[in-house]
Amino acid sequence: MDKFDLIVIGAGPGGYVAAVRAAELGLKTAIVEKDQLGGVCLNYGCIPSKSLLKNAEVVRTLRTESDVYGIKMKDFEADFGVAVDRSRKVSKRLNQGVNFLMKKNKVAVFEGSASFLDKNSIEVELRDGEKLTLKADHFIVATGTQAVELKAFPFDGERILNYEQAITNKVPISPIVIVGGGAVGVEFATVWRGYGYEVTIVEMLDHLVPNEDPEASAALEKAFRKQGIKVLTSTALEKIEKKKDHIEVTIRTEKGEETFQAGQALIAVGFRAVPDTLNLQAAGVETDKKGWIVTDGFGKTSNESVYAVGDVTGKMLLAHAASAMGRIAVEKIAGLNPEPFNNDLIPHTTFSYPQVAAFGVSEKEAEKRNIQVGIGKALFLSNGKALGMGDHDGWVKLIFNKKDDQLIGAVLVGAEVAELLPELTLAATKKLTAADLLSNVHTHPTLGEVVWEAVEAYTLSKESGK
Repeated sequence: MDKFDLIVIGAGPGGYVAAVRAAELGLKTAIVEKDQLGGVCLNYGCIPSKSLLKNAEVVRTLRTESDVYGIKMKDFEADFGVAVDRSRKVSKRLNQGVNFLMKKNKVAVFEGSASFLDKNSIEVELRDGEKLTLKADHFIVATGTQAVELKAFPFDGERILNYEQAITNKVPISPIVIVGGGAVGVEFATVWRGYGYEVTIVEMLDHLVPNEDPEASAALEKAFRKQGIKVLTSTALEKIEKKKDHIEVTIRTEKGEETFQAGQALIAVGFRAVPDTLNLQAAGVETDKKGWIVTDGFGKTSNESVYAVGDVTGKMLLAHAASAMGRIAVEKIAGLNPEPFNNDLIPHTTFSYPQVAAFGVSEKEAEKRNIQVGIGKALFLSNGKALGMGDHDGWVKLIFNKKDDQLIGAVLVGAEVAELLPELTLAATKKLTAADLLSNVHTHPTLGEVVWEAVEAYTLSKESGK
């Protein structure tokens, strides 16, 4: 029976980062993964999707804007299958990188499924059927989530797809209906529409990306409609019927039922905790009513020997959030003094076209917390870099606490706005004020100058008493 200081269950961005950090701190570490190192993000999610988005950007430019750049083409063709192949190569390369990290840091890797036997031991069923018992002083559960499957419309990998099936689908069948207007739905809409496929998004709530700032949601909807993406909000999916060579989709709007034909449907209505094959009860690990593992700010569960990080906690379903949680948990286990995980300081981006990015306290949340805020907003319309890129739609909105002028949140819409977030989250982490940000000189011409202009707008509005 092998004994470790720490066993990590799940090798996604939360798990493998935690394992590496533990090894760096001198802990004898093992990691258990039933599928592929790197998890969903690296193999089927955020990494391959960004590769496809880059392909779609190039194709969209050539397909719709070639004349602007003085490019004349005859019989233009774009092979989507090649884009998928490229995305798989990118994922494979990074998967190999994670394998290298495990070997370099002497982390023992067990390929199989884990379940708790008691508070300090697990059984691992390897892929060949062999079963091992492993013990550890501490465990970190980082098993992630899986896509919600609607019972009436089960995934078949051909006509009705989940995100994993969609991301390896070399021959999309147009027109495509996407059920769910969250991050996954709008990113796939961006990819497929970039290649010229007909796309319809069906969203039950009244906006796309409904968890974002309403102004940002409205801007994205306007941009999508301009690109030819059909956006149906406040619309429910009633039925999908599979026919010989197509599907028939029935929706319900405020005006009643409507049926239309499509080639494929992507179901992207959210994620849920992975079913408890871990036998968490045997370890004394508490979950809430939705199946999320209950943790404190350091990832500690109801069993002090077991921590949980990433999506499985339901706190923030993002790869970089999982990695941050993983490092915090390991440092706590190792006896260091890390800061607890703080949702307010975690940035997030929807990599649609245009991108929607944000962090921190929204205007709505500030009202709930009785924080009086001031807003600074600036447009990309007059930004030299944006104009040169030919991509000047969008804006930056900064949210300041009027009491002390500290930055507490931001919302950004536009080209590559994800790259502007680190300056803002660092400012919030270090409790910088508008005056501090205003003293920071940006390179000219860059998109980041719009951040400075938004700070200036807030400062001027406060000086004028508005």
